[in-house]
Amino acid sequence: MNNFELIMISAMYENGGNTLQRYLDGHPALYVYPFESQLGTKFCIDNLSSLFPYKYRWPEFPLNGTVEEDFELFFDEELKTRIRFPLSSKFKDANIEMDEKERKSVFIELMKSKKRERASLIEAFFQSTFKSWKNFNYTGKERVYVGYSPIVGIDAPKIFNDFPNAKVIHVVRNPYSAYADTKKRPFPLSLDRYAQIWNIVQYYALIYKRKFPKNFYIIRYEDLCENVEKFMKKVCDIIRVDYYEELTKPCWNRKRLNTIYPWGTIRIADVESNKKSLNELSVAERKEIRSICYQGFLEEFGYETYDKFI
Repeated sequence: MNNFELIMISAMYENGGNTLQRYLDGHPALYVYPFESQLGTKFCIDNLSSLFPYKYRWPEFPLNGTVEEDFELFFDEELKTRIRFPLSSKFKDANIEMDEKERKSVFIELMKSKKRERASLIEAFFQSTFKSWKNFNYTGKERVYVGYSPIVGIDAPKIFNDFPNAKVIHVVRNPYSAYADTKKRPFPLSLDRYAQIWNIVQYYALIYKRKFPKNFYIIRYEDLCENVEKFMKKVCDIIRVDYYEELTKPCWNRKRLNTIYPWGTIRIADVESNKKSLNELSVAERKEIRSICYQGFLEEFGYETYDKFI
C-alpha cells in the first residue's frame, strides 16, 4: 500500500470539485479519474445516510463477499453509464475506449496478490480503470491517483485509516453562487436543504483540517477564479508535484476543454461567472441562505459580504 498515492477531492455540490478535477487533468504525473469516482456501496449505512447519497461515501464491503462481487458494488455511475449506454450518458461526447469486462478481469487479477480488504479493493479499483483505458493519454510520468466524490471529505478518518499518506483537498465555494448553480440541475435540492447540508459539509471539513493538518486541506473556489496560476501552484504544493502551465486550463484526458460542463453545472471558472450565478438569486433567496448558513462559517471563508454582490 505504501506505493499507492491517492488524492481525493471533496466538495459540496456545485462548489468546484469537478472544476478542480478537470484543472488537474493536464498534469503529467497524475492519473485523474475521468468522471466522478463514486466509490460508495449500498453497505454505507450510518447516521449520515439520510443526508448524503451512499454513492458519494467511502465504501463498505461485506465480510463474506468475493472480489467479483466487490467490483460490482462500487457505484461508479458516471463511468458505467458511459461505457454501457454511451448515448444515454451526459458524457457521450467524451471519447473513452474501455471494455467493462476487461476492467473487471484486471481488477480480479490485481486482487489475487492482495488481501481482501477495503484499501486493496480501492487501489485495484483505480488501477484497473487506467490499465483498461485503451485511449488514455499516457505521459510515462504518472504516479499519483486523483479521485473526486462530492462530500467524501466527511469520511476523512476512514480514508486516512486505509491510506495514511493520502490527502483530501476540500473545495469550498460561497453558498449563494453554489446554490444558484445547483438550481440548474434537473432535480435540485430545496434552498433550505442545500444551505443546511452546505453547513454540515463545511463543519466536518473544518474539524478534519485541524485533526489531520498534514492530510486534509481546504481551498476556496473563488481563489481559483481570481488567480488560477497561483491557485494551482498551491494545489501542486499540497500534492507534492511540480507545477506545469497546462494546469491553467481545464482538461479531460489531457485535452483542453472549452467549458467544464457537463462535469457539473459550472461552465467557466472566473470571477464574473461566479458573480453572475450569485446575482441570479432573488433578494429573498440571499437573505434565506444567510439566515441558514452559520455566520461563523461565512466569516471563516471570507463570505460574510458575498450576498451584497450586484
